[in-house]
Amino acid sequence: MDVSRQQAALNDEAARAPAVEKGARARTRRLMLETATRLMQSGMTPSVSEVAEAAEVSRATAYRYFPSQAALVQAVVDEGLGPILTWKSASNDAERRVADLFATAMPRIEAFEATFKAALKLSLDQWARRQAGTLGSEPAFTRGHRVDLLKDAIAPLKCRLKPRQFRRLAQALSLMFGVEVVTVLKDIWGLDSAEMMSVAQWAAGALVRAAMAESGVESAGMAAASKAAIT
Repeated sequence: MDVSRQQAALNDEAARAPAVEKGARARTRRLMLETATRLMQSGMTPSVSEVAEAAEVSRATAYRYFPSQAALVQAVVDEGLGPILTWKSASNDAERRVADLFATAMPRIEAFEATFKAALKLSLDQWARRQAGTLGSEPAFTRGHRVDLLKDAIAPLKCRLKPRQFRRLAQALSLMFGVEVVTVLKDIWGLDSAEMMSVAQWAAGALVRAAMAESGVESAGMAAASKAAIT
C-alpha cells in the first residue's frame, strides 16, 4: 500500500483537528506516531526503541510517551482508524446503517492496510508467546473497535431481535469488517478495491436481511415499499 495515501489522510485530519497539545511535547508525540506509521507501512511491527532510534528521540523520552509496544501500536492504529471511531448514522434502517459504516470504514482500512496488518501481526505474535508461556509481563495489545461499531450500526434491531440473535448478527458482520476481509479478498482472491468493497457490502447486507427475515422484521425500505404498494 502506498505510504503517500496514509500520509495524505493523516495530514488532512491534522489540518482539520483542533490543537489539543501544543509545543514540543505535541511535536515529539506526532513525530513518533508518524515514524511508527512509516515503519509499520514498510512491513515492520516496531518496538518503542526502534521507533525512538528512527525518530532520533532518546529511549527515555520515547517510553514516557509510549510505555510499551502495545501502547505505541494502539496509538498508531487509532490514528489510522481516524474518522471510523467517531462514525454515526442518522438512519433508523439497520441495513442502510451497515452499508454506510462499510462505505466509511473500508476505504480507510484499505488505505492503512499495512499498518493494520502490522498490528494484527503483533496480536498473533503475542498470542503465540502467551500459548508458549513466554509473553511474561508484557502488556497485551487489545483489539475490538469493530464490536462497538457494528453493534451501533445494527442498533435499530436491538429491540426487534432476541439478544442472542442480535449478538450473532454483530459477530457474523465482524467476519466481513476489518483488515482481515481485505487480506482474504485482495491477497487470496486477487480482487481489486472496488470488487473487494462490493463483495463486503453484499455479504454484510445479506447477513442483515437474513437476520431480519429469521425474526420477521421488515427493513425501513421494505416497509415503505409495502406501504406504497398498498396505497
